[in-house]
Amino acid sequence: MTTSALEPRAGRRCHTVLNSVHSTLYFSPDLVEEMTALGIKERPAVNFALRSAALGRVGAGTVAATFYNYKYELVARYVPAVWDIAAPEQVLAARARAADATLRRLLGAETLASEAMAEAAGLALRAAEACTRPGRPLYAAHADLPVPKEAHLAYFHAATLLREHRGDGHLAALIEAGLDGLEAVVTHTATGKGMRPKWAFLTRGWEQADWDAACGRLRERGLLDGDGELTGAGVALREEIEARTDRLDRAPYDHLGAEGVARLTELAGGFAGAVVAAGAFPEDLRGKR
Repeated sequence: MTTSALEPRAGRRCHTVLNSVHSTLYFSPDLVEEMTALGIKERPAVNFALRSAALGRVGAGTVAATFYNYKYELVARYVPAVWDIAAPEQVLAARARAADATLRRLLGAETLASEAMAEAAGLALRAAEACTRPGRPLYAAHADLPVPKEAHLAYFHAATLLREHRGDGHLAALIEAGLDGLEAVVTHTATGKGMRPKWAFLTRGWEQADWDAACGRLRERGLLDGDGELTGAGVALREEIEARTDRLDRAPYDHLGAEGVARLTELAGGFAGAVVAAGAFPEDLRGKR
């Protein structure tokens, strides 16, 4: 495959639109239906089981380590108990059914059967060929799963591989930056691109006191001001974290090449725009307050 001199943020842009389609599953009523049928009904249990099932019957420590920004006490409340309700293999099968139903509902059967979807799946899978397992546990676990035959599910699978590959590298960047899980959330929220605090409380198990304490630590480091906004040093640190994440995640997009990345970004951007327009995400998901 041709190696091209990619524009520095080309991989990040491609990842962003790929991840938009992957992320629809976390807010999907189809997923709730599938997981409820298995007996997994509470939101945190659904999330932990869904994303960690590829790792097998793991405990709270593994999930907390690989998810990074969830409160350990919340994780331990549901893991490993969730595996007594449904085995990881059952969760993976339910996830595949939910992904199929979600994409059909949001994109429509015609798009799923289109040449564009087949092309996008091929490009995304080709990019994923250059992902590497060492030091990337969530990617490595998903890389051991079979590639679905249907184009839209192959696309979803490839988007998952690329998401987890980048995510594992992102954690390395956060650790190097000296940000713990909640501090990472707080600083991302302060950029205006992260989740609102209410969603961190609802989905990550944190409370206002935890948030306030994290803000205090960040102010002591000179990264956050008294109004909860990033200082110049905070902005610079977040930019370096993203730049380092880009460097650690460069291989898949170098492998695909500039033209392939541009084409995949175009196709994935169309799918991402469609799922957003179809109401796949809560309107109040992102913001500073």
